[in-house]
Amino acid sequence: PGIKVTHARARQIFREGGCDVDEKTQMVKIPDYVIRKALQTAPSRFTCYGREKKNNVVQESHGKVHYTCFGTGIKMCNYKGRGAYETVDSTDQDLANTAKIVDWADQVDTYSLAVSARDWAGVGKEDVHEMYTALANSSKHFHHIDPVGTDVHYYFELAKAYYGGDEEAARRKPLFSILACPTSPLELGDNGCETFLRAAEYGIPACVISMAMSGGSAPIFLAGTILTHNAEVLAGITLIQLAYPGAPVWYGSSTTTMDVKNGTAPVGSPELGMISSAVAKLGQFYGLPTFVAGI
Repeated sequence: PGIKVTHARARQIFREGGCDVDEKTQMVKIPDYVIRKALQTAPSRFTCYGREKKNNVVQESHGKVHYTCFGTGIKMCNYKGRGAYETVDSTDQDLANTAKIVDWADQVDTYSLAVSARDWAGVGKEDVHEMYTALANSSKHFHHIDPVGTDVHYYFELAKAYYGGDEEAARRKPLFSILACPTSPLELGDNGCETFLRAAEYGIPACVISMAMSGGSAPIFLAGTILTHNAEVLAGITLIQLAYPGAPVWYGSSTTTMDVKNGTAPVGSPELGMISSAVAKLGQFYGLPTFVAGI
């Protein structure tokens, strides 16, 4: 069926890259040779830089396994003792605290946005403030997993400020990376496309990560889910490489099953581990660094 692409510039990039684009339906069909070329230009190795050199992390298609924290949570559980607790919205201070814990933890290599600064919601650009708080409270590489495409420029300006305004250094040694998702099933939405393209423009590593759910937004059989997952991720990677050949990317997954009883996405399910294992092998097959959730 192709991939639905709602972002006008992205459709233009696909068209100019040799794809069949239907403007009426916004459906894009990507020829095999276009995908193969994109996989050839995508690097199999790149470095995620921290504020301290010892925290630099090399990402490789066939290399060491690295770990990050999970996110993005919107609640904190405050324990009162003897089993008593309260659940409240996470705040900017909670974000800072989680960043400090990850900075301390030797076996966690990068800091992903663990919780959101809900006290900034509706006040200003919450995602930009989260970027600042994360960089200020951890010397490790920051993986922004709740980015807003139109705000990537502000993220880059914050990172550039660390280098004293040296744009070349900020591009050469990016202190942060971004994660964005296709919309399952088989769609690249506006924010995802905008995020991918703006990140690649600045040389910021981008994780193209599907969060499909078997039985919900993907076929109920795991093999079918992996099939649509693969199409979504390859479409995002191809878009990035068509626009900026050589831009660093991950082949990503937080794909799982749907809990049809509770209407949730169980990221701790055995099926997620099975899918993540398969996805890691796909990424290695394509010669790309991989990013998987929940194992």
